[in-house]
Amino acid sequence: MGLYYESAGMLIALISLGKYLEAVSRRRTSDAIKGLMDLTPESVSLLGENGESREVPVRAVVAGDRLLIRPGSRIPVDGVVAEGSSSIDMSSLTGEPVPVEVTTGDEVAAGTMNVSGAFVMEARHVGAETVLARVIRLVRDAQGSRAPIAGLADRVSLYFVPVVITLATLAGLAWHVLGHLPFGDALRIFVAVLVVACPCALGLATPMSIMVATGRGAQLGVLIKSGSALESAGHLNVLVFDKTGTLTEGAPRVAGIHPAAERDGAGLDENAMLRMAASLEAVSEHPLAHAVLEAAKSAEVSPLPVDDFRAVSGRGVQGLVGDGPLPHRVLLGNAAMLREGGVKLPGDLENGLLASLADEGQTPLLLAVDGKFAGVLGLADPLREESPRLVRALKERGIRVVLLSGDNARTARAVAARAGIEEVIADVLPDGKDAVIADMRAKGLHVGMVGDGINDAPALARADVGMAMGSGIDVAMEAGDMVLLRGLPGVLTALDLSRAAMANIRLSLFWAFAYNVLLIPIAAGVLLLFGGPGMSPMLGGAAMAMSSVSVPARRRRRA
Repeated sequence: MGLYYESAGMLIALISLGKYLEAVSRRRTSDAIKGLMDLTPESVSLLGENGESREVPVRAVVAGDRLLIRPGSRIPVDGVVAEGSSSIDMSSLTGEPVPVEVTTGDEVAAGTMNVSGAFVMEARHVGAETVLARVIRLVRDAQGSRAPIAGLADRVSLYFVPVVITLATLAGLAWHVLGHLPFGDALRIFVAVLVVACPCALGLATPMSIMVATGRGAQLGVLIKSGSALESAGHLNVLVFDKTGTLTEGAPRVAGIHPAAERDGAGLDENAMLRMAASLEAVSEHPLAHAVLEAAKSAEVSPLPVDDFRAVSGRGVQGLVGDGPLPHRVLLGNAAMLREGGVKLPGDLENGLLASLADEGQTPLLLAVDGKFAGVLGLADPLREESPRLVRALKERGIRVVLLSGDNARTARAVAARAGIEEVIADVLPDGKDAVIADMRAKGLHVGMVGDGINDAPALARADVGMAMGSGIDVAMEAGDMVLLRGLPGVLTALDLSRAAMANIRLSLFWAFAYNVLLIPIAAGVLLLFGGPGMSPMLGGAAMAMSSVSVPARRRRRA
């Protein structure tokens, strides 16, 4: 029996060593979170009321504090530039390698690097409310989440322990009673079976893969919110894309101004048209308003005062423009709005100019002044450079690609053609997008939705996997199952991470099953029946420890 107690001592040592190595491997899977946490400096220069600065811990900063940010230092909290200007390296959040110029009024985010000049910023979001803190929280929550495939390991583990105890007892009794082994030797077989059986590898396979994949995703600019989303991404066979801000840059510009012919219109030239349009858009919140105002600024055209302003959903805007005794009644929107306002449109407008603009992927804004048609402003939203490459890559993987847009069909088809997409669903409102996704899923398709995370929120929530575009500080983190901080390339990254993680999980489960199926019989003394060697508890403990350690080790090699 002395040898048995010696083996027991060695067994405890080997198992402890295995748990230690396993813990080290687990800590290493959290390198992504540690790297993100290291982006926040420990102290910052706080400006007092007299303008003097003093070093204070970042945790002491509150919203409204004024901070001095020197060149080469990291920004400690979210806020806005109050004085000065500089270049900010935002690659830690967005992956964009080119520094962004910021000046008074521009937003800056915690964790980014001030490259050039010193500036003063006002803190807006501190502590757990910063973008960086939310990113860390998302990654940490995802690493602790479960994937549906974990249910298989759970079901096996539920019966594993009683089955192994039963097998160990039967093996020990069989060798002692039927095989006439001494009690000490039979007891060793009993202990060897208990020790060599390893449910740990089954339990570690899924969480370790999820931890590595979500951590790696954060490093590559893809925030994966749950293990379920990670698993589902690998099964997608349809990817639906929003147009504006997803396939396109989301920064429309005025591509052309087309005054009406003298016989048809109000007789305004391009600058006069731009002035009227900019006057209305100056008080509008429509996404296209910024493009019109930027065009007016470039042309050095100043907007006029506006009264009785009204925005008509799905139509456009209208109001009284001018500060004289007889202001102009101005309408700016689509053809339906002008017709409803009693404006007579040229007979060849829709099949002529409007059709031509739509074929070029431009959105037309029709202008009418004092009841007369004045002309059309054509707005273009440039296609993202990476959109065609992404579409080609998805098709090569056998994934069906669909463009889903609220824009008119002709414009949507023009953009889709440039991106390489054949299937287009246009003229769809936000609630209609949700219905389209629901219909696809009802047909048994595994559907992913890629959108801007705000207007497409219902569709993102309805899809099997919703991927929200995130750009800079304005990241729609609450929408979708994933956030693509670095734009469209993140779609392929998410798919690759999902498939790699699921392959790792399946491989780990296979080897865990194979290990137990092979070694439990050996520990039970099957080889002894044929004159072969037995397995000591010490050797069984070493095998069990190595089996547990191999799971995190394999995850890291494949990450």
